Order: sequence, then structure tokens, then C-alpha cells
Amino acid sequence: MSTIQKFEDIKAWQKARLFAKEIYSLTNYGSFAKDFALCDQIRRASVSIMANIAEGFERGGTREFLQFIAIAKGSSGEVKSFLYLACDLNYITQEQFVTLAAELDEIGKMLGGLSNYLRQTPLRGTKYK
Repeated sequence: MSTIQKFEDIKAWQKARLFAKEIYSLTNYGSFAKDFALCDQIRRASVSIMANIAEGFERGGTREFLQFIAIAKGSSGEVKSFLYLACDLNYITQEQFVTLAAELDEIGKMLGGLSNYLRQTPLRGTKYK
């Protein structure tokens, strides 16, 4: 793994950022936009993925970073659960659900890989290698 100088270098953060943008776009229209509670919850959870990766990195230590990666991974599960409901309520199509769920699975795998890598490295400050 190459040296990460800033959280923007983290591939999982980059993918989570694009995913959050997709969720915002998706929830701007139709019945989804009118369901204020679900719309707000899924938006917050999707933003939480990228925000926790960034916050964990900026905390400056491996232990803290691992903790925030776990929170980000939990948020990805929360978003996926909301997507099931959105599909059940016909706010999104089955095809949209499958695509978004696959993106979340990929983000989750990336976070899992990063977590495993950090567990195998000595504790360090903000420059992760």
C-alpha cells in the first residue's frame, strides 16, 4: 500500500464520496424526496461513511483510525438496510438497488482491507504506509 498523506488519498473515501453524491441525487426526486424521514436518514448514513473515514484518519493514530473505519463500515450496512426499504416501497427499482448494494459491498471490502492492513502495522501517527 502506498503512503497515504491525506484522507483524500484513501480509495474507500473517494468511492464513498461518489456514493454519497449518488444517494443525494437519487433522493431528490419522486416519492423518495417526499419521504422526509427516510430521505434524511439514508443521506446522513451515506455521508457518515466518508466522514468517518476522514475523521478517523485525521485523529492521527492507528487505533482511532480503526475505530472510525468500523463506524464507517457500520454506516454502509445502515445505508444498505435503508435501500432495501426504499426498494420495498418502490422508491427505487430492483436494478438501482442491485447497483447501489454492489457499490456498498465494494466500499465495505475496501474498508475491511484497510482495517486488516492497519491491524498488521505498528501503531503510528497520521502518515500511514
